[in-house]
Amino acid sequence: MQFLWAFLVGGALCLIGQVLIDRTSLTPARILTGFVVAGVILSAVGLYEPLVELAGEGAAVPLSGFGHLMAQGVRDAVDRDGAVGILTGALSAAAAGIGAAVVLSLAAGLVSKPKEK
Repeated sequence: MQFLWAFLVGGALCLIGQVLIDRTSLTPARILTGFVVAGVILSAVGLYEPLVELAGEGAAVPLSGFGHLMAQGVRDAVDRDGAVGILTGALSAAAAGIGAAVVLSLAAGLVSKPKEK
């Protein structure tokens, strides 16, 4: 059942993004930023955590999940370190994912051969 919920919730988030791309004049960058901000806001009001508990990685992997992760990191860092946590919490929470993205992007760039347009 967990796989079904992950598929449905993750698919719904992707569907929302695709509808925004097809039906609005928003650029993909603005839509992606909107997803991250929506994840932060939904996490701040306590609505995203139950969604992650229900759907697991179907809610945690998309960009809204990245916003949720950053909001959790800031919340935990502020509790632990005080006001300094506002500046350090988001990057500390997402450091492993950001580091993996940088290393894998570098590896892909070294392996692939760029083509001229």
